[in-house]
Amino acid sequence: MIPNFTFLGKTFSAYMFLALAGVLVMLYFAWRAAKSQGLDELHMLNLLLFSMIGVLVGSHMLYGITNLPLLLALVQGLGSFDSWQAFWQALEAVFGGAVFYGGLLGGLAVGYVFLRRNRLEVGRYSDVTAPAIALFHTFGRLGCFLSGCCYGVPWSHGVTYHYAAMAEANGVARFPVQLVEAGLNFGLFFLLWTLLRKRRLPGRLLLLYLLIYPTYRFFLEFLRGDAIRGFLLGLSTSQVISLLLLAGSALIWLRCRRTQA
Repeated sequence: MIPNFTFLGKTFSAYMFLALAGVLVMLYFAWRAAKSQGLDELHMLNLLLFSMIGVLVGSHMLYGITNLPLLLALVQGLGSFDSWQAFWQALEAVFGGAVFYGGLLGGLAVGYVFLRRNRLEVGRYSDVTAPAIALFHTFGRLGCFLSGCCYGVPWSHGVTYHYAAMAEANGVARFPVQLVEAGLNFGLFFLLWTLLRKRRLPGRLLLLYLLIYPTYRFFLEFLRGDAIRGFLLGLSTSQVISLLLLAGSALIWLRCRRTQA
């Protein structure tokens, strides 16, 4: 596809361009949605901006954990680096990538702390956050498709990469799993946005997101062709996290229903 493009004599990453576009669109949506819900728009924007710190840290940390052999080699060789540059290159090899689930969990943790410290209503602000996450993730997966990361399994009718960010994706027709997930993410955004506008399921839209997204993500993992995410007991790390999130969210949902009954 198009991992990079040139503009005004400078080369830009297609993924980073779409990720930045996703952030801007997400912030604009959240600002408008917060205003329509009677929430403080500035608090909403600050919530998302602070959460991005958790997103960045969490996504890179989980990437490093999924590359356990490289992480262990880095720890064992801490005293053998002859320069800061060599050490930095080793860090980039271990933590240079990003895993969505790590970013999601990190962002949710920081967001929860932000809401509590500022004594804001967790339920109401999280209701706006839920569709915002799905909207941002739509742009992210489009970026994955263009750059050639998170690629799909071989498929005779698929897309063939020649300049993918991950060299092993090149030269083989692959199922466009990134586009499928982008479409599902946008559909999830539209569902959550509709429920938000109609004021349905107040205080539970983020829980609904955490029930729906892990469900289809679990099955989409079978269509992924990259092995970099790591595997545990025959399942990818993302499938394991999906099951844990699904189980935890279902328990919290049932508890909320019993409380309201």
